[in-house]
Amino acid sequence: MRLPQWPVYNQVGALSSTRLGGYSKAPFDEFNLALHVGDRADDVNSNRRRLAEFLPALPTWVNQVHGTDVLVVDSETPTEDTFSADALYTRVRKRPLAIMTADCLPILLASRQGDEVAAIHAGWRPLAGGIIANTLKCFRAQPNEVVAWFGPAIGPTAFEVGTEVKEAFTSNMPSQAQAFMPSGGHKFLADIFLLARIQLNALNIHSIYGDEHCTYQREKHFFSYRRDGQCGRMATVIWRK
Repeated sequence: MRLPQWPVYNQVGALSSTRLGGYSKAPFDEFNLALHVGDRADDVNSNRRRLAEFLPALPTWVNQVHGTDVLVVDSETPTEDTFSADALYTRVRKRPLAIMTADCLPILLASRQGDEVAAIHAGWRPLAGGIIANTLKCFRAQPNEVVAWFGPAIGPTAFEVGTEVKEAFTSNMPSQAQAFMPSGGHKFLADIFLLARIQLNALNIHSIYGDEHCTYQREKHFFSYRRDGQCGRMATVIWRK
């Protein structure tokens, strides 16, 4: 498990899993937390039980659909995977919010006081569609009182995309063009970390943390859908203490 290093660690619990230390067999080895990728359910559930050992309660999972909807979790929200969304937000204490990734960018948000938190599945489609802004609308804190943390995602030397992806970002915010480097033909190398940073800055969030590890390059530690095709998923989880 990786623990975010950011200013709210006393008020907010958070972690990001790797692929190491679980029960799943190849090609999902080892610590796959997704039930929808073809892995044995018994192995996934064993991995989820191991994850739960690090949490104050069972996490809320969502059916991620690469959209821009945000699930607001309150004390009455069931923990079962019954909702389709790509971000979660809560003000409830000890209510972990979980998202799964294997190249997409996991983003955690928290107010500096630690009284509201969110987890975002920022694949390129949710990111281009405005999922960060949609999530921030749930916060009572002003944007400059919100801090962000980036988990591992596909890095800028591995994420090759077409013109349509670049245009999805730059049509509404031309400044995002700086995150795309030509790679020949009609292809570009996209920096998903920079895209998220540009959007956060535009929303007046400037306290951004994370190591920006590349899932594609670090095969030993992380799943990568683009690298492997069939593979497991990591989880990034946040909760109020």
